[in-house]
Amino acid sequence: MNALEKGLAQSMSYAEYRKMIDELRAENKTTGNDHSTEMLDYTDMNLTRMNKWDKRFEVSPETQEYLNNMEGQETWLVLTEAWCGDASHAVPVMNKIAEASPSVNLRLTLRDQNLDLMDQYLTNGGRSIPKLIRLKADTNEVLGTWGSRPQEAQDIFNKLKNEGLEKSEISKGVQLWFAKNRGKAIEAELMQGMMQPAG
Repeated sequence: MNALEKGLAQSMSYAEYRKMIDELRAENKTTGNDHSTEMLDYTDMNLTRMNKWDKRFEVSPETQEYLNNMEGQETWLVLTEAWCGDASHAVPVMNKIAEASPSVNLRLTLRDQNLDLMDQYLTNGGRSIPKLIRLKADTNEVLGTWGSRPQEAQDIFNKLKNEGLEKSEISKGVQLWFAKNRGKAIEAELMQGMMQPAG
């Protein structure tokens, strides 16, 4: 079994992912091996964010029209973790897009259990998540990737980092952008990727 097959074999639906996180939190844990107070706090913040996007995010009419006319079936395999702030914004948007399309099957798999797969899809040399791998459903041919955050959010991250701000301040600035953008940049970049021919 190769890294991709293993990732798919271990994958779960969005509902299963959310249930797993709730069950881990009931045991005072999160995903991965670091169950420190800091990681638990991040996970709790992310649960609040995911709940918000589950309620508030709606795909645009343009996205819905494209999804209604999609040809072929896709599997969206996403490397993620419960404590990842970027994932708490992006994964619910991915789920909404998948729910709106009979052609997209969203599957989530944990990064730290699939480092061999993660290392095939690094971002600037780092194991940044979430990382979406778009696959042709019948052959698992890779159609494209996305992650770990929209370009505009990355630009803000780079700017704040270059200004020498503390990690917490950089994170705060990026999270504020996510809240104001309301998932629209994530949706736009995902759809842009889908509309481009593979290869």
